[in-house]
Amino acid sequence: MEYAIDFGTSNTVVARISENGEIETVKLTDYSSLIAENPPLIPSFVYVQNAIKEQVLIGQEVSDRGLDLKNTKGEQRFFKAFKRAIGSNVSMFVPEVDGREVEFELVGEWFLKKIIDRLPDVDSLIFTVPVDSFESYRNWLGGVCEKLAVNQVRILDEPTAAALGYGINGGNETLLVVDFGGGTLDLSLVKLSFAQPQAESNQPKSPLGLLLKWGDRTIKKNAPSNSSNNQTAKVLAKTGQNLGGIDIDNWIIDYFYSALGLPKNSLVSRLAERVKIALSNAESATEVYFNDETFESYELTLTRSQLNQILEQQKFFTNLDSAFERIRQQAIRQNIDLANIDAVLLVGGTSQIPAVKEWALRYFPSEKVKSNKPFEAIAHGAISQGWELKDFLYHSYGIRYWDKRYKKHNWHTIVKSGSTYPLEKPVELTLGASITDQPSIELVIGELGETNVEVYFEDQRLVTRVLDGKQVAVQILNENSKVIAKLDPLGQTGSDRIKVFFQVDEKRTLRITVLDLLTKQELLKGVPVAQLM
Repeated sequence: MEYAIDFGTSNTVVARISENGEIETVKLTDYSSLIAENPPLIPSFVYVQNAIKEQVLIGQEVSDRGLDLKNTKGEQRFFKAFKRAIGSNVSMFVPEVDGREVEFELVGEWFLKKIIDRLPDVDSLIFTVPVDSFESYRNWLGGVCEKLAVNQVRILDEPTAAALGYGINGGNETLLVVDFGGGTLDLSLVKLSFAQPQAESNQPKSPLGLLLKWGDRTIKKNAPSNSSNNQTAKVLAKTGQNLGGIDIDNWIIDYFYSALGLPKNSLVSRLAERVKIALSNAESATEVYFNDETFESYELTLTRSQLNQILEQQKFFTNLDSAFERIRQQAIRQNIDLANIDAVLLVGGTSQIPAVKEWALRYFPSEKVKSNKPFEAIAHGAISQGWELKDFLYHSYGIRYWDKRYKKHNWHTIVKSGSTYPLEKPVELTLGASITDQPSIELVIGELGETNVEVYFEDQRLVTRVLDGKQVAVQILNENSKVIAKLDPLGQTGSDRIKVFFQVDEKRTLRITVLDLLTKQELLKGVPVAQLM
């Protein structure tokens, strides 16, 4: 059976297609919360009982035992918002539990393993990922599933999935998805197109998403259909950044720290989150904090107006406006006026904050702004059938070189952000030896992005700080295989020696071909370097 997993910073949703052909959210006993007004959500919590034996509690069972509100001293056993740190370049403190270093990648692996182990008959999985996720995060997902012997693994952009899962009117529509979750803000402009229905093929349709892993058994069982698809989802524009509900929680914590002198611990963090959630339905909210050392009680009271002031001070709305402007500029380049789109879909728990909807209403009339399916849209869209996805590369990709002028390494772009694939023709690069009798030539290939936020570890929490300007964010793709050409005879300075051809194929795989200009031999041919997003 195929499942879609929307692994979120705050909550995780699992979906599948039921026996009667309907998409449903999977409820997992002990793990899923039972809040009446919400679907079955799995809180993205992990409590480590024994790190050596890898015994952990996850989801709602952590809350049911009060372990998320336990004011622990010493060892950190309760983990939340760990998704944000997975695959990041952030240098941070690594907690030690029971004498074992527990990295956030390991916490995430334990969390997903517990969920997947509970699912019956797992044949294939579709994971949804933030728009601005890097290769390292996607590789981590694939590695987790490799250990669990899952045959087929695919990934799909979270806001793109939301466009498919929100429910459509059966016609051609252009939708702007504002996906505001616990850890990320993603915007995506998606055009849904419908051709005339064609005769059903006996062959099953291939699942939606980018292939990470495809086992032999799955190839034989679910080979892609050669028949043309009559439902197309074309991504027209997208952008993302590390900004979400966790940051708002931290800002509220900082507010109470300044006003009341409260500590910045996991208990105050959960109380701040409760205050934030309550303000979605009330003008004022209060929680009580009891200090078990001083036996003092504090009332944590916040009004909706005060929350809006905090958001203004932290440039929250400025970041929303900047993200929207990036989408608008991408749309303009395709002669699309955002005023004419069919709907704006608000997705994710943070989208339920009244200030976010008020922000959306500044740009669009109320009849276009939809917010009735904030939690399930992504997982439901990922598991939907019969769609053909047309997408583009979100990040740029380049090679590292030594910049003599500034005396530091810099990056030369070879594949630009926004490129469609497969590339019409390979990108060519000619290289020569830099020293006499050079035995080989190395090439460092990186995934290039931009960010205007800094994420760092402070007081046992991941904190985001908005920067005044943009910074280049780079992740190296071939750290363990930098040598692309062994030179025989040895390379000499003063002449071109190899030509490298970069190509991105229809499956978004970056491949290189290397030609030795001296010997006329092909040293590499179509060797895969990385799977691109």
